Amino acid sequence: TTRLHFIADKLVTMTLDMYNDPKRMVEDISALGLRHVGYGIPTDLFGPFVTACVQVVRTLTDDDVAEEGFRWSLSLISRILTRVINEGSTIVMKAINSNSDKFLRTAVACAPRGQRSLWMLNVQVGTQSISPLMWAIEAGSLDAAKAIIVDLLTIRADRDRYYYGMDIMFERHPDIIKRLCVDGPALLPVLLDGLIWRSRVTENGRRRVNYYIKHLVVDAAGNFAPAIEWITENRDPRIVCHPLVSMVTDLVWDRVAFRSFLFGKAWFVFTILVFILSQSILNSMRDAQGYEESKEVRALTFVCRIFIYLCSMGQWLFYHAKKSIINIRTHEFVRLGCLKAPAYLANWQDSASLMLTVVLLLMLCLEPILHCLSSASGDLLFTSRCSEGADLLFPYSIMSTIAMLFYFLLLSDLSVLSTRVSAYVLVCGRVLSEVMLFLLGLTFFVLAFACAVSSLEQDSADFNGIPLSGLNLYKMTFAMFSGRSYDALGDNPALLLAICFYVVTSVIFLLNLLIAQLSCAYASTYQDMLGYARLNR
Repeated sequence: TTRLHFIADKLVTMTLDMYNDPKRMVEDISALGLRHVGYGIPTDLFGPFVTACVQVVRTLTDDDVAEEGFRWSLSLISRILTRVINEGSTIVMKAINSNSDKFLRTAVACAPRGQRSLWMLNVQVGTQSISPLMWAIEAGSLDAAKAIIVDLLTIRADRDRYYYGMDIMFERHPDIIKRLCVDGPALLPVLLDGLIWRSRVTENGRRRVNYYIKHLVVDAAGNFAPAIEWITENRDPRIVCHPLVSMVTDLVWDRVAFRSFLFGKAWFVFTILVFILSQSILNSMRDAQGYEESKEVRALTFVCRIFIYLCSMGQWLFYHAKKSIINIRTHEFVRLGCLKAPAYLANWQDSASLMLTVVLLLMLCLEPILHCLSSASGDLLFTSRCSEGADLLFPYSIMSTIAMLFYFLLLSDLSVLSTRVSAYVLVCGRVLSEVMLFLLGLTFFVLAFACAVSSLEQDSADFNGIPLSGLNLYKMTFAMFSGRSYDALGDNPALLLAICFYVVTSVIFLLNLLIAQLSCAYASTYQDMLGYARLNR
């Protein structure tokens, strides 16, 4: 009922606009008629529809002039629609309405070679036009759309020239890859296959292959084409591994993106080296007695740490403040658990860098050298071993350890330099969930047997209480329990029996189950890992 009300309201508005702005209405009606061509509406229905509408208006008013004006305007609209539908109902559009690739091939078989592409890309009525290809995609007539794409990307020739519909297709629809990614992803491999020509003649066991990548690299204005961006947003690993897409992405990576990516990461690599120098190398240098660093080492350590706090932490603070402000102003948020966070944190690199920034801020607050500056002088300048900083050394070292791990986690982004290494890293990330499930199951069994052996009447020092029992059970699973301790279990037969049950459960069952899960997960994910590695690049 609501749809009928909408049609009635629209009908009355169009009859009035026909008098107010007839030129614009003719164009709008022509566009509407072309859509009716796609819908396959028979023109025989327009006459009864006009008669029914006039009879309804006749029951609503006694004004003969208003009735005649409505009848004339609606009849004119009907005649325009009928003309547009008759002119636009080409044999190609009729084949699309039936969604038959056979009918479509029959329809275009009689077209001249020079006009064959236009028959499938443009139906013009007056100033309005419709694309049979795009209409087939939007209407879900994928069989007909596939036949059109195959026909357009088939090379034909006569005595004078070759005919290949690639250029005219991309000129008519520069966003066809985007439309296929959204409305017809099954047709995307068909389009990409059509952009590759393989010779039937072999020479020395090889045959010539032409890749037509122009419209995937540059657009009509000579700018970089967004085709690769659309394919990347589609997140289909198998499309990314298509030979044509692989060639384009490798070409762009080798000629353009590789240098800029490397230059962008050079500063980060230098920052990591400085952090390693200050926290791992210089921190282990002591004097001859092994108590205190030399003056030069302390000064260099102080300079490196100041560099980290100013250049690394300061850069990250500016980056996250800028991104957060932009997302807050545009109201772009994502849910991380029960919290709403700026949308840029959905990327794991940004989340890791934010955690690194927080840890560096804590390191700055706990910095022992800064706390010792007030009491240090002379030979003890820049020392970290004073009474004010003694209590801060251990928590500062904990923060330093965490920051080092975050630095190397972000450094793993360099794996995109090699698709094989990147694929391996992604496989590790995919199977990590299986390891977490194993650890969860292991923790359950450790807790169960730790409570069980603690309730057992036994005098073993290795299983005295739940915490100590759980620690030693973990050691057994990871082969860290000493053989001498195993021998001592012989004095407690009941305890030995419980430990044997635990070893069978954890070492034999859980570990082998983990191996089986990792094998299945690896086999199911590795097929698409190369594609995901290219998407990650």
